[in-house]
Amino acid sequence: MAKKRDYYEVLGLDKSATAEDIKKAYRRLAKESHPDLHPNDKSAEARFREVNEANEVLSDPQKRAAYDQFGMDGPPQMGGFGGFGGFEAGGFGGFDSIFDQLFGGGARTAQQRRNAPMRGRDIQVNLRITFEEAAFGASKSIDFMRAELCDTCHGTGGKDGSEPVTCATCGGSGQIRSGSGFMVTVRTCTTCGGSGQTIKDPCTTCQGSGRVRRKRTASFTIPPGADDGQVFVMSGQGEPGQNRGPNGDLLIALTVRPHKLFRREGTTLYLEMPISFTQAALGATLEVPTLKSTVSHRIPEGTQDGALFRIRNEGIQQLHGSTRGDLVVRVRVEIPKKLSDKQKELLRAFDQASTGKEYENRKGFLDKVKELFNA
Repeated sequence: MAKKRDYYEVLGLDKSATAEDIKKAYRRLAKESHPDLHPNDKSAEARFREVNEANEVLSDPQKRAAYDQFGMDGPPQMGGFGGFGGFEAGGFGGFDSIFDQLFGGGARTAQQRRNAPMRGRDIQVNLRITFEEAAFGASKSIDFMRAELCDTCHGTGGKDGSEPVTCATCGGSGQIRSGSGFMVTVRTCTTCGGSGQTIKDPCTTCQGSGRVRRKRTASFTIPPGADDGQVFVMSGQGEPGQNRGPNGDLLIALTVRPHKLFRREGTTLYLEMPISFTQAALGATLEVPTLKSTVSHRIPEGTQDGALFRIRNEGIQQLHGSTRGDLVVRVRVEIPKKLSDKQKELLRAFDQASTGKEYENRKGFLDKVKELFNA
């Protein structure tokens, strides 16, 4: 079994981190590695689980105190931090019974945790946009499905809005325990499914879930300079939380369609432009296409194939900024495949009139060949 990393290391924090530091680090890392943003990526899925496990321990003051004191092995003879969610049920009763034993009644009970406000689930949608929309920005609308509180029962799950009642089987704990001391076996209550509550008369609209799925439309503005793979967050537009917890967020992941002419790296645009060998030899003023129109650019005599020319401020605007990148043009000298007899005659005359000095690379190559065989 692979050795687990230190929980502080997982979140990129040190042991002096505050609760707010832990919260911020967890939210940032969880979003970066969220499986919805990395489909079929097992490594991202593993990172997501690792971040959640670290947060589960460090965000709880009692669990963090035990981890700081005993490390990954946990309190002596308790089996250690066995995975996301704490000790495995069926061993020594889970974190609840352990911290009840170690700290008296100081640990939060399972029922208290269930009744605490819980943030709603984030919703991630993918949006395909054009190259120009990413470069210049655009106003967009996107449809998505969201689970919302049922209007009939107002989220209670009970008919006519009646509130759930405490589960008679587990007494509201959501767990059935047997044994005593450290030898405690814990299993989820089968009557309430671990919620600690039951609904006597379920709502007919949501069948007792308290929620219904609805189609919603979000309107938003893509800022100039957006790029492929970026994720924009619409705060509070995700699913509603539980127990009056805050809503989740709507995450919009951009996919930018490739352009027929341009390639992008950050704020720099790249363009390959064919020119004739006459233009390359004699120099010429080129009409270079940009994302907006065309600009004139002079290339010198003797321009070689693959030469790069930079046109300032014709690239992509910096995201949330005012500066603009450059357009880099790579010229490709095109050699004609079909020539008329007259053109061939003129080229032969040009070649005969050449002294050899016109071709620096060729002359240098021939000189090296002579040296090689005359050595």
